Amino acid sequence: MILIPCPHCGPRNSNEFVWAGERQSRPDPDATTTTPAEWRTYLYERLNPAGWTNEHWYHRFGCRRYLVVERHTVSNEIRRCEPAGWRPASSPEGRP
Repeated sequence: MILIPCPHCGPRNSNEFVWAGERQSRPDPDATTTTPAEWRTYLYERLNPAGWTNEHWYHRFGCRRYLVVERHTVSNEIRRCEPAGWRPASSPEGRP
């Protein structure tokens, strides 16, 4: 069992959540320089590392909000969980 510490609802079983994919930056849809290869990479290719990764999860049976979860893909240990779109004030990139 994976226990996800939802910042809104507290620790919950992962059965309440839906995995929504790896966290990655989206190409700019208004940029004329964005190539079809960049869109293909964004839409279909995943890194799937054996280690720490940032993922989007949706809490479907709780607060119904998207979360960013930092999870180890081998041990399923969760190091951090925060609301999607949230950034700490100390760093514009979202890393402390």
